[in-house]
Amino acid sequence: MLADTPARSAVVDLGSNSVRMVVFDGISRNPVSIFNEKAVLRLGRGLTHTGRLNEEGVALAVDVLRRFHAIARGMNADPFEILATAAVRDAANGPEFVASLREIMPDVPIRILSGIEEADHAALGVLCGIPEANGLVADIGGGSLELIRIDSEGRHDANTLPLGVIRLGDRANGDLAAAKAIADAELAGVEWLETMKGRTLYLVGGAFRALARLQIARTSYPLNILHYYTLTPQMAREMTGWLIQSNRRVLERLPGAPRKRLDDVPFAATVLRRLLKRVSPDRIVFCVDGLREGWYALNVAPHLQQEDPLEAMARQMCERFGRSTTLPDALFDWISVIFPDESEYQKRLRKVACWLSDIGSHDHPEYRAEQTFLRILWMQSGGIDHRARAALALALAVRYEGEVDAAWLAPARALLDADTFTWGLTLGLSLRLAYSLCGGTETLLRGTRLERDQDGLCLYLTSARVAVRGDSVRRRLTRLAQIMGQEASVDEASSG
Repeated sequence: MLADTPARSAVVDLGSNSVRMVVFDGISRNPVSIFNEKAVLRLGRGLTHTGRLNEEGVALAVDVLRRFHAIARGMNADPFEILATAAVRDAANGPEFVASLREIMPDVPIRILSGIEEADHAALGVLCGIPEANGLVADIGGGSLELIRIDSEGRHDANTLPLGVIRLGDRANGDLAAAKAIADAELAGVEWLETMKGRTLYLVGGAFRALARLQIARTSYPLNILHYYTLTPQMAREMTGWLIQSNRRVLERLPGAPRKRLDDVPFAATVLRRLLKRVSPDRIVFCVDGLREGWYALNVAPHLQQEDPLEAMARQMCERFGRSTTLPDALFDWISVIFPDESEYQKRLRKVACWLSDIGSHDHPEYRAEQTFLRILWMQSGGIDHRARAALALALAVRYEGEVDAAWLAPARALLDADTFTWGLTLGLSLRLAYSLCGGTETLLRGTRLERDQDGLCLYLTSARVAVRGDSVRRRLTRLAQIMGQEASVDEASSG
């Protein structure tokens, strides 16, 4: 590899239902995918009855993996590894299949993961994308369902069950009532699930993601992002009931319906419904990061996993799009007086907002507010839920003088409650005022400060900074004070 060629890595997830290769670019806290391709093989179809991999799927797999191998090598991916899961590890001809692949690709490591290893990789993936995750991870594939408990102390009690959507369909002979009974019996055998009652349930795997995609389309949810899509238990029960009862034709009519997954949907919904009954979670969170991202966290960037993924992304965006990497910390301190009673959650988001506050500096001024709003709302980052996306996007749109009644702000209005909307608006207005004073330079911010007391909000300017005052500064100070329910004033005589 040339010295100036960026580091790349690749992993193939060879599952019971599909095979997917992801190529990651560079080494960072947030995995950056530059190639992501899937092929449906159905390797595990019929495995329950024959004990062998589906022959048609085996033939397809060889062709697909030849292509993936060529692409990975052409992109200089190193490491490059193939991970085989339930179908290959359970099939009588699994070792023979892997041996044939090793003949074709002798330089590529091929690992047959145990069910425990598969569960652990899935848990690592969830923690990569949701580092504060605490509860039960359920990763569904074509051949198996992996369950594992995660908390601040690590990953525990991994189990694998033969409840993948293809295998469950085969075991139940396509009958959903039989599938329900099978799922109940399998889940009843996992005794530690009793300790998960009232905890968060994190859902991983393509079949579970298909449920979320259909629910988002059905409900016209304002953000088409699966990662961190969250449901209450009542919403999840209603969703699974609807999916189990709906025929394929109904589901196909929904925009963006995952057509190749529709046959699996009733069985995935059945497993989820039985799991909901077994553990009674407080909420259900969908996670797009799973086995592949877990592999990345373990093999490519283990030293970065202690970083906050959202803060890491904000700093990278600041370095790429902003004008200063020293101003954000100064901004954070300067506006702190506006938020004396903020929670740790709000404090974290405010810090991130300061790092993101100049990323629209090079955009067209007519579209700067909207472009910044969408860039933040849709950014690819872990560690950020949908409410935080909307709050940050709102704040930065307002920082760029976006009007709160603009049509493109509709997702923020839909996703945020009144208090959070006001918080985002206040943050945006405080940043707007700061930039009016400093023009994006830390030097001009020095010698100015805000103070808040029972008499109102006062902007203090030292004699060296009086020149930065003006009508725009006064207007923005007044608007900020109004949203805070206070009177605004300017003190130009202070030497403090």
